[in-house]
Amino acid sequence: MNGRRGTFLILILTVGLLGARLFEVDSVYLSSAYHFFVLGLLAVGLYGSTRDIDLGELRSHLRTVLLAVTAGVLAKVVLISGVLLVFYPEPASLVLGVAVAQIDPLAVAAAQRRDRMPASTRTVLNSWAAFDDPVTVLLTVYLSTFALRAQGIGAGGEAGQSLAAFFTNLLFNFAFAAVAFAVWLIAKGIGLSSWLASDTAQGRIGQAAVAVVVLGYAAFGVSQSLMLGIALTGLFFRPYAHWKQTAQRVLFGALVVATVALGVVIASTTQLLTVSRLVEGVLLGCAAYAAQMVTGWAIARKHARIGRLHIVLGQQNGLTAIILALALEPDFPGAVAVIAPAIVVTNVLYALGSRYIRSVERTIEDEDELPDVDSKPPLPDTLTASRVPRVPSAAPVRRVPDTAS
Repeated sequence: MNGRRGTFLILILTVGLLGARLFEVDSVYLSSAYHFFVLGLLAVGLYGSTRDIDLGELRSHLRTVLLAVTAGVLAKVVLISGVLLVFYPEPASLVLGVAVAQIDPLAVAAAQRRDRMPASTRTVLNSWAAFDDPVTVLLTVYLSTFALRAQGIGAGGEAGQSLAAFFTNLLFNFAFAAVAFAVWLIAKGIGLSSWLASDTAQGRIGQAAVAVVVLGYAAFGVSQSLMLGIALTGLFFRPYAHWKQTAQRVLFGALVVATVALGVVIASTTQLLTVSRLVEGVLLGCAAYAAQMVTGWAIARKHARIGRLHIVLGQQNGLTAIILALALEPDFPGAVAVIAPAIVVTNVLYALGSRYIRSVERTIEDEDELPDVDSKPPLPDTLTASRVPRVPSAAPVRRVPDTAS
């Protein structure tokens, strides 16, 4: 997250906070409408995280990407939550650790427009940032249930039942994505996608119709909490040429709305903003960045130096972390008060890491411009073999016979 966008979002957060105070908005986060609103924002963020992935590049680095979004995400969750549990030994610490374990795809995309990042590194970071969002969302849901039970809140149940519910939900997510993919293939087969791509009045009407259908299907997915299925549709659903720009604007709009909502919730929970929670948030942010450094180094050890640094220092929190903070607040009072400063800390550390990477890049460029000290300096042009004048060899001395004898 660059400084300009960070400043803008802090301004938006302040507007949300002051607006909630002005209109005396209180406890809005306890309503059922708020829950659906947060899930809708989460769906937008998850779809947006996968809609830019290059499938060809993904296939070429599939092993590294799978390692990052499985072992990498789990390792980060264990490291972050482990650090937090040492200082705050309570079940909520486990959930808070998951909420900031992902890398913000919007911030990753923005960084790639500024940095000279190797192509392989770009693919790994894009895919990692895309797929760790749904993984951390699923972990947040199920670890929240575990944490609430540990606190004596919520219905009890056998571990086997919870595991069965997890895999059932996973199946529904894949089915949701499979139906969307089948419809997409049919649409391509009858030429609908090319018609939508045409810059005509009929094409624009078709785009609007498709948007209505897609939003309706997405709303169904949100109502059933099929977040992973929605993220998977981003891998193939890109209906027309300028869809990327449209999705980018929608994503930024969702980030602004989520930030305003964060300000509203903070205004409603000011009694929970304590020095202790601020310190916990700073610790959480530092732990999240340190966890990325450890797991990133293990995953990127075969990359070149600059690429490895981009992955090791690539932790950023954004839309998903904000939405998870909003989602956790009703069940874990004070979650926003901890996660909000953690987001700020991770992004400040990321900015410092980016400055270090740029200094390393400049050093490498300077070294490339220096002459190679191990090689002998070239001879001047005037002394090269082609320019050295030939000196005629001395004529052989002819022996003169001695006539005196």
